[in-house]
Amino acid sequence: MKIIDKLALARPAFSLEFFPPKDQAGVDQLFETVRALAPYSPTYVSVTWGAGGSTRGLTIDLVRRIKREAGIEAMAHLTCVGATREEIDGILDQLVEAGIENVLALRGDPPRGESRFVKTEGGFGSGAELVAAVRARPGLSVAAACYPETHPEAESPEADLRHLAAKARAGADFLVSQLFFDNEDYFRFVDRARGAGISCPIIAGIWPITNVAQIRRITGLCGARIPPALQAKLDEVKDDPEKVRAVGVEHATAQCRELVRRGVPGIHFYTLNRSRATVDILEALRADGPT
Repeated sequence: MKIIDKLALARPAFSLEFFPPKDQAGVDQLFETVRALAPYSPTYVSVTWGAGGSTRGLTIDLVRRIKREAGIEAMAHLTCVGATREEIDGILDQLVEAGIENVLALRGDPPRGESRFVKTEGGFGSGAELVAAVRARPGLSVAAACYPETHPEAESPEADLRHLAAKARAGADFLVSQLFFDNEDYFRFVDRARGAGISCPIIAGIWPITNVAQIRRITGLCGARIPPALQAKLDEVKDDPEKVRAVGVEHATAQCRELVRRGVPGIHFYTLNRSRATVDILEALRADGPT
């Protein structure tokens, strides 16, 4: 089923993001996580695309298995990096043959060691171009990414919003946001997007912090900021992993409660292939009662 149709039925939707593991032990861990989270009835899950398409075969296999074995709708990430249009066309063929109906179309990050995205000869030069290519495929629904705090490579917030509007015009059914830790950043961004004529649902991306060094690295890459009050709490407990996890889960739960109260269409959890933090958050939300 197309995710855009499921979003019309489930408000708010809850979804989960996984990445392709490096070995069989990692795959086993991922499916343990899927089984642990399945009772919470996620609207869909997504599986990321390795740098330069390095995990393309595994990504396709994982979305196929999750959909068939777990009975959860699955969406494959797809990027422009290192692939020609013909290669992308072949990947879309594989997804359709596997029964996958949903694709998250991304420009993709520059290859490791490079600071800027360079269009592959014969490939796509932007996320909007890839969105249009997926949109042209009968039977496929396409989503795109957005940055509440502005893409780190964008010349300005206005320029970033123009790029996002191009993806919406190209046919993106819905948007999934980069992680953020201050809900006002998300709501201000949604207001700006609506003002720019972007009307599709904007799913909120939530990252439950469980590791201080890790989140510093991630926010450094994506340009997200950690609010001073949250940073102070993390600094106090940075040497105690359990206390760090508790602070991260508490903050993410508070974020989710407010997002739900204010009518967010969906929340997308960046799980890192682990279930514990997300389960804790979903249990807290479940205890709040029907939304």
